[in-house]
Amino acid sequence: MYKKIVLWLSIATCFAFANSAFAQEKKLFTPEDASYNNPAMFSKRPNQLKWIGQSDRYMWVEKKEVKMATAGKSKETTLLTLDQMNSMTHQAGLDSLSRIPNLNWMDEQQAYFYSKGKNGIHLNVLDLKAKKIRKVTEIPQEAKNQTIATPSLRVAYTIDNNLFVADGENQIQITDNPEGVVAGQSVHRNEFAINGGIFWSPDNSLLAYYSMDERMVTDYPLVDITERTATEKAIKYPMAGMKSHQVTLHVYDMTKAADLTIKTGEPVEQYLTAITWNPDNKRVYIGVLNRGQNDLKFNEYNAISGDFIKTVFEDKDEQYVEPTGPAYFLPNDNKRFVWMAQRDGYYHLYLHTLGNAKAQQLTHGDFVVTDFGGFDKNGEHLYFTSTAVSPLERHCYKLNLKSGKLNKVTTAHGTHSVSPSGSGKYFLDFYSSTDVPFNVDLANANGKMLKRLHEAENPLKDYHIGTTEIGQLKAEDGQTLYTRLIKPYNFDASKKYPVIVYVYGGPHAQLITDSWTAGAGIYLNYLAQEGFIVFTLDNRGSADRGEAFEQCIHRQCGQLEMRDQMAGIAYLKTLPYVDANRIGSDGWSYGGFMSTSLKINHPDVFKVSVAGGPVMDWKYYEIMYGERYMDTPEENSEGYELTSLENKTDKLEGKLLLIHCTTDPVVVWQHSLVFIENCIHNGKQLDYFVYPGHDHNVYGMDRAHLITKITQYFKDNL
Repeated sequence: MYKKIVLWLSIATCFAFANSAFAQEKKLFTPEDASYNNPAMFSKRPNQLKWIGQSDRYMWVEKKEVKMATAGKSKETTLLTLDQMNSMTHQAGLDSLSRIPNLNWMDEQQAYFYSKGKNGIHLNVLDLKAKKIRKVTEIPQEAKNQTIATPSLRVAYTIDNNLFVADGENQIQITDNPEGVVAGQSVHRNEFAINGGIFWSPDNSLLAYYSMDERMVTDYPLVDITERTATEKAIKYPMAGMKSHQVTLHVYDMTKAADLTIKTGEPVEQYLTAITWNPDNKRVYIGVLNRGQNDLKFNEYNAISGDFIKTVFEDKDEQYVEPTGPAYFLPNDNKRFVWMAQRDGYYHLYLHTLGNAKAQQLTHGDFVVTDFGGFDKNGEHLYFTSTAVSPLERHCYKLNLKSGKLNKVTTAHGTHSVSPSGSGKYFLDFYSSTDVPFNVDLANANGKMLKRLHEAENPLKDYHIGTTEIGQLKAEDGQTLYTRLIKPYNFDASKKYPVIVYVYGGPHAQLITDSWTAGAGIYLNYLAQEGFIVFTLDNRGSADRGEAFEQCIHRQCGQLEMRDQMAGIAYLKTLPYVDANRIGSDGWSYGGFMSTSLKINHPDVFKVSVAGGPVMDWKYYEIMYGERYMDTPEENSEGYELTSLENKTDKLEGKLLLIHCTTDPVVVWQHSLVFIENCIHNGKQLDYFVYPGHDHNVYGMDRAHLITKITQYFKDNL
């Protein structure tokens, strides 16, 4: 059964005008528009709209002025001008600023910002009270992974594989690593919510950092063709079941200039996640996850000696445990912290107390907490975002930790992100929806809008846009599947149209949301403009639907996903304007795997398929992601055989275009090359195109070429 829950999105109001003369005034999308190369396609955002420190005052930038207002009051003032800032920079002997820099407020009077210097990058402080700007320190131009400690404003950074700290006039080299050992960067290929490798203690006296030894990992060759004689640029790429890298956590004492290694023990092939400092600056916490990824121990260590103290809690799961971030200690409290975990089938917030084995579950229900938004300054309330209203929407809430009282602070349908003021009495609500390109509202703690601070104009108002419909149907196990269908702008219900099924289908992604263009973007609307109906379905395995929905794909990637996609095909075939003989598929990465899988397994349905950067056999994919969903090839040989596409090329029929980037470090080029080799052995024809020098996808001006290539392939063959 199919249920249509959104009939017409407002972006489709320019659809099918009777007055053809008026219709001709509308524009058509170009491949450049569809490739992120035209800024006019994006909704305008306010410049630096943010709270000033922990106050109820907020700022924004208009041209060469910093504007300011107080929540609940109508008066707006000019806080600062670019000329005034440049007067201060000249007094400090710094170069002039060409625009208002990004201001990061430490309190109500002081903000730090970066500026360019002659020999490096300056970190400066703006002091409103003293009406001065002063240079704090300088870092080299080639520095990466800059991580600023506040309030000391020490800056840790990396150059190549080593870690440094800029402390005033001093540049301190923390590591002197041999090749193959990397310090201060993300580890484990950025899985497990790891987005950096530098962790300052709250008082800034200690610096924890990752060290990753990759010397035991097999080199994987990428070919650089920019030289006359092509050269090899090897990366470390541990494939499923192979030898992995070894990660340790170090702590550097800034006062003693001493470095130690936290004693995380054996086995060395384990994952160190969720690095968290205790507010006492003496203890550090690590989520130690086994290589099998089904057992997480949240361990406490002595940051001064490196010794293991205790396991605070342990999370186990039959399929896998996937930590989503660090622990969040309450303000001015070194005993209580909030942790997000999927213990009852959905990601929820739990309040842990050190020394107390039982945690208090703070949020409950058949929905997913998607983001932890912090505490108010007294630690009485916390903020979070969830799918409680609908899996398609994101709303924000304020929770009283003592009483459990819950306030929903966003009201309009759509996808919200809020920033609370220091007092917690007010919120900046940033959101979009199917009928709102991008708004920012000032609201109070009860969700009442006090003032519209920004309302973006529809960036697509001058373009031909077809209608977008969001609907739902049922998977074979009864779970709801959401769909999106985009029709051409000149749609005629009496005609038959070819359909392109745009698919991703893998973990960590949700394609259909109550957001601007329903999450489709310009590319899919461009395909619709060119005469195709574009259909998308978020199958089981995709993000933010709970454990049962997501983990059912474990050890058999692509199988249940295909069955859900075929439920979508069954629905499409009921539509009188769909040409069931002209259905194609298109996807990239996991979507490339899915598009090829659909083509191989259902050649009678999919006449034409396009697959970019496709996974063709999970044994060629990296350990962290691959083993989470498939286990190792030794543990799950049947699953690897079932999901492999390279051994099923004898089933290939019809038109298939494979696209791969030659220096792809995520889905390595070998995937599609081995598939082609097997096609040759089985006498199967296909089309193939490569993008030299591009990584896991094609960006920049070349993306317009990619979009033209894909579109023309469907036009010629579908």
